[in-house]
Amino acid sequence: MPRIIRQTLLSARDLAITAGPFVLLALCLLAGAYYVLDPTPPKRVVLATGPQQSDYAEFGKRYAAELARYGIRVELRSTNGAAENRELLRDPAQNIDLGFIVGGSSEALSKADEDEETLTSLGSLFFEPVWLFYRQDLAHRLPGRRFSSLAELKGLRISLGGPGSGVDNLARKLLHANGVELEDLRVSRLARTPAVAAFLEGQLDAVMLVSAPESPMVQMLLRTPGVRLFEFPQNEAYARRFSFLRPVVLPRGVVDLGRDLPSRNIRLVAPTAMLVAREGTHPALVQLFVQAAQRIHGGPGWFSRAAQFPSPENIELPLASEAERFYKSGPPLLERHLPFWLANLIDRMWVALVSIIAVLIPLSRVVPPLYALRVRSRIFRWYRDLRSIEYERSNGDTPQSELLGRLNRLDAKAETVVVPLAYTDELYRLRAHIRLVREQLETTRPREVSAN
Repeated sequence: MPRIIRQTLLSARDLAITAGPFVLLALCLLAGAYYVLDPTPPKRVVLATGPQQSDYAEFGKRYAAELARYGIRVELRSTNGAAENRELLRDPAQNIDLGFIVGGSSEALSKADEDEETLTSLGSLFFEPVWLFYRQDLAHRLPGRRFSSLAELKGLRISLGGPGSGVDNLARKLLHANGVELEDLRVSRLARTPAVAAFLEGQLDAVMLVSAPESPMVQMLLRTPGVRLFEFPQNEAYARRFSFLRPVVLPRGVVDLGRDLPSRNIRLVAPTAMLVAREGTHPALVQLFVQAAQRIHGGPGWFSRAAQFPSPENIELPLASEAERFYKSGPPLLERHLPFWLANLIDRMWVALVSIIAVLIPLSRVVPPLYALRVRSRIFRWYRDLRSIEYERSNGDTPQSELLGRLNRLDAKAETVVVPLAYTDELYRLRAHIRLVREQLETTRPREVSAN
């Protein structure tokens, strides 16, 4: 092996042995911080959506596609709707991480305070207007041949959504504000598709849906002859009475410009759909879902302007801290320039890294002295033999030839010692001392011979 390579390998070995304990300590601290902070999000997440062919189901597919880019599999759990999603998120045994919830879907007539301790909101995503469709022939005796108040619905056969949909709870609040109770109506609780089918077959007089306009059922009913959409002329008053409602307008011609559908602006009320996470959901997942929400819901729509959603406003639950961070400063700076896994790791671990560095910097000051001591010990250990030879020479108990033989062997071993160039002077000093002792041995030999 070339001498320079051997010197390099020995220097690297000495440095590794000297600094090894500190590197091991740093690795242990990093492993402990990684275990405690758990910076890496899980590779699987469960998202509660809604019934098949609903807007929630369609949006759930988009979220699954967005998070697949980061290697995270989103399992979509079909449910009856927002109210069931609330219950599933409250129950830890259901293992639901996130779900879609609409404002006003809780059973209470006011904000559900019990949810604040277990659920956090990632923001509002889009408006979900209250679509109340009724058969046009029912209103021919009314002024303007249309219903203008929920109080006029008394006695009608109406579907208010299936169990767990959240429509029933929202409808009950709106009807109660108009002095109408569920007992005043002939209520059917059918799922969305069966309810629309029964309505079109004449088995129901009206059907209430709470959905984004992208819903296929809403799109179909808006174009069906003989079906009229209930208008909320008091939509501003509804919004003042219920914090989860906003007044919105369905613009003229937005459904079909060629057919001029609708033929005029229609005032509606709309709660906002929220993306809600169970308490304890990994912060990195929250960050990814909020970023996905911006890409999915950030465009213009029938009732919203571009970049209006997602939004930290119009939410019934506390805003998740990671979502609040996103709304204030956007995506983390590192994620704009680094792969997600690396940016997330640094973002979650930087406090721990700074703390570990602060601990290790003072300790690292002892590494150079220890390294120097280890290299010099390779030289200094031969001084013990050299002093022993010199001591025996001064006592005169050992034959001079034996001492010279030991000294020559010591000199041969010293020639094989390899040290970094910075410590070569120590090696040459050893060999100089060996030469000095040899000269002393050789100068004392003649006197010993003459004395004999």
